[in-house]
Amino acid sequence: MKKNIIIIGARGYKYNYGGWETFVTNLVSNYQDKDTCFYIPNLTHNKEEDLVVNNIDGVVSPSIYVPLQGFVTMFTFTIKAIKYYIKYIKENNLENVVLYILGCRVGPMFLFWKKVFNKMGVKVIINPDGLEWKREKWSWWIKICFKISERMMIKYSDYCVCDSKAIKEYIDKEYVKYHTPTFFIAYGSYLKKNVKNNSKALELMKSYNIKPYNYYLIVGRFIPENNYEVMIREFMKTKINKDLVIICNLEENKFYEKLKEKTNFEADKRIKFIGSVYDQDELLTFRFLAYAYLHGHSAGGTNPSLLEALSCTNVNILFGVAYNKEVGLDSCFYFNKDEDNLKKVLNEVDKLSIDKQLEYGKLCKKRIKDEYTWDIVVNKYQELFSDILK
Repeated sequence: MKKNIIIIGARGYKYNYGGWETFVTNLVSNYQDKDTCFYIPNLTHNKEEDLVVNNIDGVVSPSIYVPLQGFVTMFTFTIKAIKYYIKYIKENNLENVVLYILGCRVGPMFLFWKKVFNKMGVKVIINPDGLEWKREKWSWWIKICFKISERMMIKYSDYCVCDSKAIKEYIDKEYVKYHTPTFFIAYGSYLKKNVKNNSKALELMKSYNIKPYNYYLIVGRFIPENNYEVMIREFMKTKINKDLVIICNLEENKFYEKLKEKTNFEADKRIKFIGSVYDQDELLTFRFLAYAYLHGHSAGGTNPSLLEALSCTNVNILFGVAYNKEVGLDSCFYFNKDEDNLKKVLNEVDKLSIDKQLEYGKLCKKRIKDEYTWDIVVNKYQELFSDILK
């Protein structure tokens, strides 16, 4: 009998935005069960596209209109998508349905919808992602809302899937009284093709006087919980004769101005912000030609940019939280926020021989191959969906 999998929470199928969009694209692209139909709504800001249904590679993708509303946009999108699929399931008499919700956004309202899904025989899985309520960018009341939302969605879901062992341990301990079956299925990656000659990347490097293998690299959203202040401040303390290249979203970013005041990084010619790079081959060239990669993420699960780094860059230096350590294990170096800690790590890394760099690179790629390929991840999802619908 056909299995119907509805996934809500990504901005759409085959959208080039971020982690969730990459996840749904790779999940569907690598899925082997021909008796499964996927339904993934697309977020649109064009009112004329509202409820236009596209069939993309067999994926049923209705466009759901939501005006730009800042961080509320995805909250509204999730609500509208849930309402749409309640109606869709009834009108099309769908059976064997799994609803997979990415992120804990809709909170207390979920109790009502869960009763509706129960009557329709729909099984609901929640993926809490990281600990959204811990992010420094939110005000205290938004953090409380996120925490309540997380608790309610874990409580009323049939199953929970975490892409980090550390997040699963947190869910198991924090919400033990709800007895929600919780599983660990990692986020996926590929062992990247070696792209060292992308012309756009090389031109950009030349314009900033960046030399191959003579720079440390940071890639990620420019937000406080990614520890940019620590990484920049500690790098500036060193006498390393290499650049610190930072690829991030600088456009209209207030945090950039605050950080400039705090660290005075403009006085250090080694610190080079080059803005966002969206072309994947261009970004891969920056990764492959980096001497080492710095990863400061501190408030999430398994981060896609970390997996990409391990598949490309030989030497990786990670902020030492549990969900980074479980990915890197002994293939990476780790730092914390203590004064001079990262400075010492950087000085140690900067003296590595070429043989040692290559040795760490092999360990990093082995981590991806053993635990994080999309084949491994998709097989686990196929087993989970099949078991749920038996």
